[in-house]
Amino acid sequence: MDLLSPEEWIALHLSLEIAGLATLISLPFAIAAAWVLARCRFPGKAIFDSFVHLPLVLPPVVTGYILLVLLGRNGVIGSFLLLHFNIVFAFRWTGAAIACAVMGFPLMVRAIRLAIEAVDPRLEAAAGTLGANPFLTFLAVTLPLTVPGIIAGMVLAFAKALGEFGATITFVSNIPGETQTLSTAIYTALQDPNGDSTVVRLTVVSILLAMAALIASEALARRARVKIGQAKV
Repeated sequence: MDLLSPEEWIALHLSLEIAGLATLISLPFAIAAAWVLARCRFPGKAIFDSFVHLPLVLPPVVTGYILLVLLGRNGVIGSFLLLHFNIVFAFRWTGAAIACAVMGFPLMVRAIRLAIEAVDPRLEAAAGTLGANPFLTFLAVTLPLTVPGIIAGMVLAFAKALGEFGATITFVSNIPGETQTLSTAIYTALQDPNGDSTVVRLTVVSILLAMAALIASEALARRARVKIGQAKV
């Protein structure tokens, strides 16, 4: 007997696919934003910091609505993409990935920023005295030492994407087989008087996925810290 119905397997597979893509989309931008916040001083830094963390404090529905206004078929950016490149994000699974990426972005930035701030600036200065430019110093010194923070940030963003609901359902709706994730599938089952068993199954799956992600994150981060410690010796 199957543990999940075919529709539930599709929702699970789609959730993992969307969460994975959302994490990859966020990663380079999160590293760049974290480095700017940790190492740079400039006018308006507080505003930039607030903008980066805005999805954490805004209602998710508001974030989804903003994405719809910007990236919808008639949106400021969405209409341009549709007209010139025939690219559509609204009501597509790729749009769900973008919504999840936006919602998880602040969590990833925060974890990576803390890791960068923990790197001794004297190590970066030493690389500079040896002739390394700032970009090479970042790649050779700062980035390897922030791997545990990067892993932690990626897992946080991945877990956030798995559980995202408000921004996703506002921007891409709840279309079975296209944009229906575990969260929206649970929401749909809750509307069904006979959907209790579905809710329980999907809830258990969600908990197991979250726990597996956290355990894997801790194991990977511990392994990275050991390698960094060995490299310093």
